[in-house]
Amino acid sequence: MKKILSILFFLIVVTYTAVKSQTIYISTNETELVLQTAQNMRLYQLYLGPRLSNQHDYTSIKSRSDGQAWEAYPVSGSETYFEPAFGIRHNDGNMTTVLQYVSHNVKQVTDDVTETVITLKDALYPVQVKLYYRAFAKENIIQSWSEISHTEKRAVNISNYASSMLYWKRAKYFLTEFSGDWAKEVNMSTAPLNFGKKVIDSKLGSRANLHVSPFFTVGLDEVPRENEGQVLMGTLAWTGNFRFTFEVDNENNLRVISGINPYASDYTLEPGKVFVTPAFIFTLSNQGTGKGSRDLQRWARNYQLKDGKGDRLTLLNNWESTGFNFNESKLDSLITEAKYMGVDMFLLDDGWFGNKYPRQSDTQGLGDWQPTSSKLPNGVPALVKTATHTGVKFGIWIEPEMVNPKSELFEKHPDWVIMLPNRERYYFRNQLVLDLSNPAVQEHVFNVVDHLMTENPQLAYLKWDCNSPVTNIYSPYLKEKQNNLYVDYVRGLYNVLDRIKAKYPNLPMMLCSGGGGRTDYEGLRYFTEFWCSDNTDPVERLFIQWGYSQFFPSKAMAAHVTSWNHDASIKFRVDVAMQCKLGFDINVKELRPEEQAFCLSAIATYNRVKNINFNGDQYRLVSPYDGNHTAVMYVSESKEKALLYAYDIYPRFAENLMPVQCQGLNPNRKYSVKEINLMPGVKDETFNGKVYSGDYLMKVGLDVFTTNKMFSRILELEAVE
Repeated sequence: MKKILSILFFLIVVTYTAVKSQTIYISTNETELVLQTAQNMRLYQLYLGPRLSNQHDYTSIKSRSDGQAWEAYPVSGSETYFEPAFGIRHNDGNMTTVLQYVSHNVKQVTDDVTETVITLKDALYPVQVKLYYRAFAKENIIQSWSEISHTEKRAVNISNYASSMLYWKRAKYFLTEFSGDWAKEVNMSTAPLNFGKKVIDSKLGSRANLHVSPFFTVGLDEVPRENEGQVLMGTLAWTGNFRFTFEVDNENNLRVISGINPYASDYTLEPGKVFVTPAFIFTLSNQGTGKGSRDLQRWARNYQLKDGKGDRLTLLNNWESTGFNFNESKLDSLITEAKYMGVDMFLLDDGWFGNKYPRQSDTQGLGDWQPTSSKLPNGVPALVKTATHTGVKFGIWIEPEMVNPKSELFEKHPDWVIMLPNRERYYFRNQLVLDLSNPAVQEHVFNVVDHLMTENPQLAYLKWDCNSPVTNIYSPYLKEKQNNLYVDYVRGLYNVLDRIKAKYPNLPMMLCSGGGGRTDYEGLRYFTEFWCSDNTDPVERLFIQWGYSQFFPSKAMAAHVTSWNHDASIKFRVDVAMQCKLGFDINVKELRPEEQAFCLSAIATYNRVKNINFNGDQYRLVSPYDGNHTAVMYVSESKEKALLYAYDIYPRFAENLMPVQCQGLNPNRKYSVKEINLMPGVKDETFNGKVYSGDYLMKVGLDVFTTNKMFSRILELEAVE
């Protein structure tokens, strides 16, 4: 009787509310997403596009809430013919849910941020979904996510749980995806979307972005271009398996569904618990990908990236100098070299830990986070003390989510490892993954960091690596709930990172995963930067940095100068890395005196101008994908200063070179132009402080390219009276 009365009450509420259709506006300064209820009290997308100046004009848009409509959060098992956002199996075995509008609430979080929460419920089952939309007005960014809960007597099984469902009706669609592998990340490729489904996903668990990055661009009506046309640019804030589904239906409508990959993850949700999906972050640009990137980069600095408005540390890493072969004396010498070069910090990489199984290679020791006594008889504190006395900071490498089978940790706690109990194990890079769904493992991983920081309060930086995908998929902790593993692993990781951030809020950390295996914005809530790729060949890095810059600001992208590609001069290698967060991983003693002098001068120059890169607007001027040259520009918010980076990669003999037109300057100001970051003894004889109007620089441009192989130049532009 009680259940019948509650259903009748819900139907009365629905009937009363149905008289008045609800229209919900989610708005930035440039974009509007309009949702509307129909007579059946279900919620539909009415509009998504450039914001109309008169809100009344939305009433002229034809409603799509009839037949196979654009439902905001469609479910499986009803009349939905296409990919659903939500799927569930109830206690009675029924696999259908119909979600109807109950209410919505709009909260002004700040002058810039508005949050809208829409509550949907099923009239027949105690299932509730809340749709969250957070709009950032000035940055032109919208985040969307969902919260799923129920009060059925027993756990339910949810098989789909999207963060977002968006629709378009255009003549054509073109998808740019960012795929690759270790050392060849974010290769950009564009193809048309035609009838049917295109899926971009990951099933790797921990090192989830190894083969494809969790972001995309869709060109609406035409191929995405840098400065023209309408594009959707989207990314998922989730450090695990993701899935983007692009489905073009029989009427050429496009559905874009974003969220956690439900592969092997039919999630068991207990009564009263809330399943929160990760945020899908998107912008709709009417001025091409360049405008979309600048909006995303500005939003990240203001709201998402850890210490997004702060500085970054330059560093010298020891890996390419020593590999695993080092001792305290050798590291002391490298710390002295870091001071000599003028960088902020020395970073100790892999190989400093393990005693029963000393870390002499990647085959053993991982998981045993005690300094190797034969290498470091005085432990990490002695190194931190040496660095402090020398006048540089000290950072250290860890990989706390992983374990070698040849380790004391594995011998003591095999039950802490994701590992099949009855089959032969598969090892990726000679290691296995710890089971972060287990609270005891979470405590262990937190303690790895906490012990280092407690013992070494002056420790200034952590490089957090993650080299293996999840293999041998079985959690001893989850037992009969194995389908929760992929999701609960990531949530366990966030539990650890939340504790670290709470206790050590100002600790800079690098998100590293054998290169670009983790490149998502939820991870970057805890990390100040990410390691783009283990491939540090400067030519390859030009492509990699171009790809990542579509979604990330330069201060989030760590770039090191190394010995990769000896055909490239030290200047070329440094000029490439200076676009981003600069570091060195090179044997300084192998450099010639003039090269050492250049590096010292370059670091000083970088420190002088880096805020233009870090906090300015980026303009990608010439794509390396389009020819033998590339150019990128950063302009300060005031438009008083700018940096122009130009690179000749492999030009043809006697190639016809075109001037590069600047962007983002004030056309009414005049700018002096000079070349900086020159080798010792070389003078700027081309520009030498010449003055041009911003209008000239943007309409006519500068001759910055040459026909010299792997030649680079950096120009500094400064407004003058």
